[in-house]
Amino acid sequence: MELKQILYNIDYKIIRGSDDLDIAKIQYDSRKVRKGDLFICIEGYSTDGHMYINSAFKNGASAIICSKEIESLPDCTVLKVDDSRKTLAIAGANYYGNPADKLKIIGITGTNGKTTSTFMMKSILEASGYKVGLIGTIANYIGNKKIPSHRTTPESLELQELFKEMVKQGVQYCVMEVSSHSLYLDRVYGIKFCEAVFTNLTRDHLDFHKTFENYYNAKLILFKNTLNSIVNIDDTYGNRVYKDAGGNKIAYSIDKSADVKASNIHMHSRGVEFDLTYNCKSVHINLNIPGRYNVMNALGSAAACLNEGISLDVVRGGLEGMLCVPGRCEIVTQNYDLGYEVIVDYAHTPDGLKNILSTAREFTKGKLISVFGCGGDRDNTKRPIMGNIGTNLSDIAVITSDNPRTEDPMSIIKEIASGIQKDNYIVIENRRKAIKKAMEIAKKDDVIVIAGKGHEDYQILKDKTIHFDEREVVDDIIKELNNN
Repeated sequence: MELKQILYNIDYKIIRGSDDLDIAKIQYDSRKVRKGDLFICIEGYSTDGHMYINSAFKNGASAIICSKEIESLPDCTVLKVDDSRKTLAIAGANYYGNPADKLKIIGITGTNGKTTSTFMMKSILEASGYKVGLIGTIANYIGNKKIPSHRTTPESLELQELFKEMVKQGVQYCVMEVSSHSLYLDRVYGIKFCEAVFTNLTRDHLDFHKTFENYYNAKLILFKNTLNSIVNIDDTYGNRVYKDAGGNKIAYSIDKSADVKASNIHMHSRGVEFDLTYNCKSVHINLNIPGRYNVMNALGSAAACLNEGISLDVVRGGLEGMLCVPGRCEIVTQNYDLGYEVIVDYAHTPDGLKNILSTAREFTKGKLISVFGCGGDRDNTKRPIMGNIGTNLSDIAVITSDNPRTEDPMSIIKEIASGIQKDNYIVIENRRKAIKKAMEIAKKDDVIVIAGKGHEDYQILKDKTIHFDEREVVDDIIKELNNN
């Protein structure tokens, strides 16, 4: 493609060479550059693409886009822009034929509930006959085809490539998780969403955003770039989003008067039932995943789909047809008659841990046993908070390692323990041994919640990443205990 076409709608200054040349591919990683490619220098938080200009040129770059002054210019076309991240987003869209314009894109943002909401919406939209793409934490999907996901929201270039493939495969709707990182770093810059859903805002990612206000403002970006804002007004920050958002606004709630509302909620161990009301009409929903917070996820998902013209009956069918979401309040002992249940959940924030333990408490007849830790190289201020929540809401808590990354696991555990005011916990650093201990303790009618990793099938240690799927771990431990 001609460089001029790639740079359509982008302001740039030619520093050297000409913009009248053909480009093979766009790259922002100098190691991937090949002959005839365009290299865009991205300023990151751990590195800066400007440091790799010579490497990109040696690998065959025909053109380089920078946002800083360059002392030593390579012998190729060099262009300067004000913002290379926004440039990457627009250039990527141009290169792949602006595929987002051919899709209806629904974005979901919030601290918790994004993943579950995307799966709920996908199920509803498919029940209505649409082919649906999904972009999120667990995996990306084009219809039923599963594609590995490396981050919640891909970098803008990969995102546009994924959109192009969706269009090629006949996808009509794309439902995607939109992280605060992706909003702040312009990964979704230039995309116009037909619906944007706000789930909630609680403590998370302050290692990146530094302040809660920055975190909020990053989330708000999505609601300045959508036709319709779907907002949880039961959430404190949701009320603020509702006031600050652009476009048409739709509120959903359990506790307040709203456009989409749930009532007559009845919890049970394998799900939750409730009445969903919209435009003075109601349907009874029997959801296959438990928890009040999943009622909220269902409301937000339903509201977006209802606003897209899907009927209440189809919404009900789509919600009831979804059996589970991997790693989200997932009961992993359904095939066993142990007398107790083991639930795996991704809860890795204070609010997430509170939600899953409060939910499990509602249907636990015996003791509630939790197994949790905190990730390394992430916001350490939440560690004592989670220690306090975990021990207050559990009868027994097993504090263990999560993804320690470069930190010492026991140092993380000590920070978790610093917030604990009870003596109902034990410390077992090894996560597998911690899970086994919980299962050895469990008696009839008890419930074990293993929180923090959910769908992940790995554990990130200081020097390596190991395979660690908690479903497999639980299965193996059951076999061990049965053989003893």
